[in-house]
Amino acid sequence: MGDIIFGIASIILGVIGSWGLYWLLDRAVRLLPIIWQEKLRAVSFLLPAAALLLLVSFLPLIQTLIWSFMDARGKKFVGLENYIDLFTSVEFLGILLNNFLWIVFVPAITVGVGLMFATLTNQVGPSREKIFKSLIFMPMAISFISAATIWRFLYTYQPEGRPVIGLLNAIVEAFGGTSQPWLTIDAGRLNSFLLMIIVIWLQAGFSMVMLSAAIKGVPEETIEAARIDGASVRTIFFKVVVPQIRGTIMSVFITVLILVMKIFDIVLAMTGGNFNTSVLGFDYYRELFVNSNFGSASAVVTILCVLIAPLMWLQIRSVRNVEENR
Repeated sequence: MGDIIFGIASIILGVIGSWGLYWLLDRAVRLLPIIWQEKLRAVSFLLPAAALLLLVSFLPLIQTLIWSFMDARGKKFVGLENYIDLFTSVEFLGILLNNFLWIVFVPAITVGVGLMFATLTNQVGPSREKIFKSLIFMPMAISFISAATIWRFLYTYQPEGRPVIGLLNAIVEAFGGTSQPWLTIDAGRLNSFLLMIIVIWLQAGFSMVMLSAAIKGVPEETIEAARIDGASVRTIFFKVVVPQIRGTIMSVFITVLILVMKIFDIVLAMTGGNFNTSVLGFDYYRELFVNSNFGSASAVVTILCVLIAPLMWLQIRSVRNVEENR
């Protein structure tokens, strides 16, 4: 009960405090000469948000960068030792390989599946389109942990002599095969690929909705002109439609790519990072919260930030290109 009261009080005080702050800023601007009021009013309204962003985002990033050059307790400067230890560790190189596989396969397949669903659902009529799109988009409504729990039952392995409850093993045995502990099989990174399927399942709906809207925005005149020229359906799709939605495709691709770079929940819930399935996000969690190694954890997350930063720039650029081409 106390937590509920504290939460309600925080919301009320937060709203009142925000209103009071902006009221004071507005009053302060009104005291200035008229020529300065219009110039500084917008700045004064942006200042609190900018200060908050600086406080909760930029300063922790600087602190993390500093800690990446410190020892495990974050007290003693050790230079590049944490980075050297990471890049000379066979385990960490395996983690980088896992991240590489995630970024190579998951965004591309997600965009491909979303594009297929978008194209097919656009052809079935308004009523059925709503039903199919709702069903495909439905996984987006659940959390990654919930999705991992569902799929864990699909991959569940029971020792010989016990009832088979995993759907995948039930299918394998139905075709005369033998049950396998799928999540422990790291040959060819099979278990990592099985984890990737979960993210593709979750994000296919998002990809479908974005690409469906883009396809519907393609001018009908360009498609009709291609038909008059005798182009096949396949040629129209790949030569006329896809080039005109390239900006949206890139935007969806980069959004999923950034998500994949930060993936953590699925690995934690499914394998706990064991059996060569760990990724950078999980390695950071393990170093900080399990091993209490501030230096190594900060180095891992710094590497992750360096890898994500160019992707963020690409995403902003692709969104701008989409806006300019409208």
